[in-house]
Amino acid sequence: MKWLLRKITNGLTSVSDFLVTFGAAGLFAVALLDSALVPLPGGPDAVMLLLSTRSPGWMPVYALAATAGSVIGCVILYHISRRAGRRALEKFPPEKQARVKALVDRYDVLSVLVASVLPPPFPFKLFVITAGVFRLSVWRFAAAVAAGRAFRFFLEGFLAVRYGERAKEVLAENYPAVGVGLAAVIVVVFVLRGLLKRRRGAEAAAGQ
Repeated sequence: MKWLLRKITNGLTSVSDFLVTFGAAGLFAVALLDSALVPLPGGPDAVMLLLSTRSPGWMPVYALAATAGSVIGCVILYHISRRAGRRALEKFPPEKQARVKALVDRYDVLSVLVASVLPPPFPFKLFVITAGVFRLSVWRFAAAVAAGRAFRFFLEGFLAVRYGERAKEVLAENYPAVGVGLAAVIVVVFVLRGLLKRRRGAEAAAGQ
């Protein structure tokens, strides 16, 4: 069994290495495959850092390609999960399913936005599958993924341009804190927005 897993991993690594040679188009493909059903070694994050370090002037193009590929891949997984229903969640432990479902019920696509920003090993795919199974608005879902992934890939590109070969190390040291901090800010903004809406509604009702 181990030799089979090693062979599959080596094959996926070869696919990823091959796609890198196509620049932005290859990064788009890596992001799409990684977000849909085929996680590739290193994923789009590693490719984003590599390409942006090699060609800093192309960084915005790479970030947009990675974002587009990731969004399309997530939408594909969303639709697969939507068709499969609760069967799509069977491979995840029940307690994880319950936690993510509670977050999605409470925060809707905001939970997807926050999850799309946070770094691995945060279970982002479980949020995507849950969104599909419980039929969140696909357009709002896609917009949330796009916003979160764009922030992530542009940040990685910025670090690659600024720090070069050291970007991966800098990212590993700082991104978890940045991701969690940004997620907290997003949650606070939306909570305040909800409270403000309620207050305006109550004032409007009182004035009638």
